[in-house]
Amino acid sequence: MEGGEEDQQSPIQRSFSSPGNQDELLKITAESGASSGGSRASSIVTLIYVVYKSIRTVVFSNKLNLLLPFGPAAILVQELTDQTAWVFFLSLVGVAPLAERLGFATEQLAFYTGPTVGGLLNATFGNATELIISIFALKSGLIRIVQLSLLGSILSDLLLVLGCAFFCGGLVLRKEQLFNKATAGVNSGLLLVAVMGLLLPTVLHYTHTEVYFGKSELALSRFSSCTMLVTYAVYLYFQLKSQSNLYVSLNEEGIQIEEGVDDEEAPQISKWESVIWLLVITTCVSILSEYLVDTIEGTSIALNIPLSFISVILLPLVGNAVDHASAITFAMKDKLDITLGVSIGSSTQIALFVIPFSVVLGWIMGQAMDLNFQLFETTTLVVSVLVVALMLQEGTSHYFKGLIFLLCYLIVAASFFVHDSSAGGQF
Repeated sequence: MEGGEEDQQSPIQRSFSSPGNQDELLKITAESGASSGGSRASSIVTLIYVVYKSIRTVVFSNKLNLLLPFGPAAILVQELTDQTAWVFFLSLVGVAPLAERLGFATEQLAFYTGPTVGGLLNATFGNATELIISIFALKSGLIRIVQLSLLGSILSDLLLVLGCAFFCGGLVLRKEQLFNKATAGVNSGLLLVAVMGLLLPTVLHYTHTEVYFGKSELALSRFSSCTMLVTYAVYLYFQLKSQSNLYVSLNEEGIQIEEGVDDEEAPQISKWESVIWLLVITTCVSILSEYLVDTIEGTSIALNIPLSFISVILLPLVGNAVDHASAITFAMKDKLDITLGVSIGSSTQIALFVIPFSVVLGWIMGQAMDLNFQLFETTTLVVSVLVVALMLQEGTSHYFKGLIFLLCYLIVAASFFVHDSSAGGQF
């Protein structure tokens, strides 16, 4: 009987009996609306189809988006209770899927803009979550939170993300992996340039050798920040145009190293869809970031956790969750050049773009944001960059190097758990 009923169905009915063909059904519905003479109705149907397909692609195509309800939950808890710690953690978890989708929308838009503009888009939106959090913290005058959160992002990318990737890749493949030394060398050099920009204002402050006390340090920070931004702009040109042949993977062909993803044949959404989604997701990140910043100090007091530990360890841990997963995945596929693009490339963006941009933005907003990250924090960054730079010199990787990075990050986390970051300056 069942077979007979199925035979009596028309070919179109049989075609759309499975859920996988619903897209085609909507297309035919739109076309039939147009052929029946109802141009307005057909336009509405077509628009509904486009919106449906876009939402399905962006919202329902990633399992990490199951965490999206944590964002509205944070707003609800904030409005109904005074539990700042719960608001902080709900906001922190809710930001993670938004950060991943922001990267996805940027990647889709880069298909239409070309490599140069795409590189600029990645510089702007690649670490947009950290940048937005910094903007709201600057607006509230929380300069130390800005400094600590950006420092934590660099340390997380350098030690935790790269360490997990090297460790997992070495264990799975059980061999010594290779990567492009030229790429690693350039990025390590850029990180050392950023370290110099952060180190000199700190040394100037703690040696009390300012020509104009209270002014020279800030002036030096602003001048160094402008220089670092120029350096990063030249680096983008060098990477994408002048010497693009240096950025070729040793193990893969047709891979966009600077993007950190495999080269795909076609975009999944249109150019204007990408722009609209960038605006929508950036707005959502901005809303949650405001709740996040407003509850950091309250959470530190309520849970008796040092503010430095929350800013340097917890904030980047969630913000870089997507980087962790992708870096480990590529390392286990023996694509270490992409892994370095994800970890070292992200660190370079923050050090040479986000940090100096925050200083310039603070200058515009009338906030005394500078590059004096205090002695303890700056020393931690200098040592971490040197350790990573030395380990990458050989152009090889194995699980033991990854383990060293992870142990270094464990020491850093323990250090900030017992470090009073307010002792050296005011928040």
